[in-house]
Amino acid sequence: CIIRSLHSHGNGSSPRTAMDADADTVVFEAPAHFRFYKSGRIERLHRPPILPAGDDEATGVTSKDVVLDADTGLSVRLYLPKLQEPSTKLLVLVYFHGGSFLIESADSSTYHNYVNALAAAAGVLAVSVDYRLAPEHPLPAAYDDSWAALQWAALAQDEWIREHGDTARLFLAGDSAGANIVHDMLMRVASNDGSPRVEGAILLHPWFGGSKPVEGEHPAAPMVTGMLWSYACPGAVGGADDPRMNPLAPGAPALERLGCVRMLVTAGLADGLAARDRAYHDAVAGSAWGGTAAWHGSDGEGHVFFLEKPGCDNAKQLMDRVVAFIAGA
Repeated sequence: CIIRSLHSHGNGSSPRTAMDADADTVVFEAPAHFRFYKSGRIERLHRPPILPAGDDEATGVTSKDVVLDADTGLSVRLYLPKLQEPSTKLLVLVYFHGGSFLIESADSSTYHNYVNALAAAAGVLAVSVDYRLAPEHPLPAAYDDSWAALQWAALAQDEWIREHGDTARLFLAGDSAGANIVHDMLMRVASNDGSPRVEGAILLHPWFGGSKPVEGEHPAAPMVTGMLWSYACPGAVGGADDPRMNPLAPGAPALERLGCVRMLVTAGLADGLAARDRAYHDAVAGSAWGGTAAWHGSDGEGHVFFLEKPGCDNAKQLMDRVVAFIAGA
């Protein structure tokens, strides 16, 4: 999406104190997604319908919601595809949704429909994580929630996973900020003595940034990334060069520590993040990491286009590539 910074907003139609009016000044806007006000309040403009879990006759996938932590509200939505044989064990894929850490949810129509389709196409038992959002819950809340959900899934603390899941074949996937979370999870796995073991990681259009543009990146990109990151993670040491936002920053943990065996990085080649996504892939592939990294670029496509137009040819090709990667191709 095109993100712009606004210096003033408001209609002045009712008498207010200067302080009240100032608090209502819009300081940052992502059109059709969200606005940030000087007071620190966020107005979420992107509100897709919330879909209930249940049976999907079109795909044969059944879904359900499980609350993992009643105090924080952390929950997951599980997706179980139709089984040809009841004894079949499916690999487990943990999915982290995107939205700049600020918007979206696992039960929105956007992500319910996508993860449902992915579970059907790849034949995986999917666990979609509904983590807490900033700015009400600044980072690392989303990372911590995601780590707790990943450990919960790996320990098969649900009857579906115990009966139908093969936690020895664990995959992580996410788009945009969710792909950023995937990277953080892989680093946490490395710091946890390689546990849980992750076979594959799928980073769909990952949201990374930095204080300086990489080759091929728009010169204004670091400013936008830095501003967004400051809302999601206020006070981050190094700003947008925080290693969670910029894995290529000086002093960031070595990529050779990545806690997975295989990785797929994808981008829309018309996306402003494409150059940085490619730089991340190339850095991983060129590091001393012992795994294998694959790349898939979608010509002429923007950021997370596959969520907005899942029926287009490039979205189908991307889904086919993800399914093939999961299958080992």
